[in-house]
Amino acid sequence: MFEEFYGFERTPFSRDIPTLELYRSSTLEETLSRLSYVASRQLFCVVTGECGTGKTTTIRRFKDELDPQKYVIMYIADSKMTPRNFYKGMLDQIGAESRFYRGDAKRQLHKEIELMKGIHKKQPVVIVDEAHLLDKEMLEEVRFLLNFKMDAESPMALILVGQVELWDKLQLQSYTAIRQRIDMQCRMQQFDRSQVTEYITRHLEYAGCERDIFSDEAIEAIYRYSGGSARLINKACTSSLIFGCQNGKKIIDDHMVKMVINGELS
Repeated sequence: MFEEFYGFERTPFSRDIPTLELYRSSTLEETLSRLSYVASRQLFCVVTGECGTGKTTTIRRFKDELDPQKYVIMYIADSKMTPRNFYKGMLDQIGAESRFYRGDAKRQLHKEIELMKGIHKKQPVVIVDEAHLLDKEMLEEVRFLLNFKMDAESPMALILVGQVELWDKLQLQSYTAIRQRIDMQCRMQQFDRSQVTEYITRHLEYAGCERDIFSDEAIEAIYRYSGGSARLINKACTSSLIFGCQNGKKIIDDHMVKMVINGELS
């Protein structure tokens, strides 16, 4: 729709942009570096951030950068996950048929990990997304994974990803046993004003656009609306481009952005 009007080769601000094309903020770079260390050392890490700060996008990039010759990734994202489904989900991803009972499935997973590390010389990396939605029973089950020791080393890298409520929950006394096992914490931050400009510019470059489409005042309005949230930046930019296309405007100014925000996005 608006892509042809603005001369784009690809759609900017979409959720399916290849990870290598993403804007690499300082926070993203630091988090990727930390996660790479977590994977190599087989540590327990918690990644938290407000809604829209790019947690899942960061994990996408992290997964794409891991060497498949060295690592096996098991990714779980299920807000209503039960212990049995947890083990079944991981076993399914490594091509093993899960036993019916939880205890049997747990022992089966441990056996598969032994084979993975001992025979195939690969390191398992377990990523649990939307972890702030897990109840205490499930978080305890996740912790039990780390209790399986192999020659005094951790059996896997374990990464919990969730909104800031996850870290708040882990501060409660009832979660002390889990909290004490955490080796590293990563906190995703919203973009600042200059990063919002860089983010928008990078996405337009990905679309094949080499000229400025959003005025400085428009970007300021987008920053004030979004608070630096990547998700809200995408929403404001896409809606503004559609509005600009419908009204024959090649440049998006702050008045157009404000009209969109006060109309469609309010």
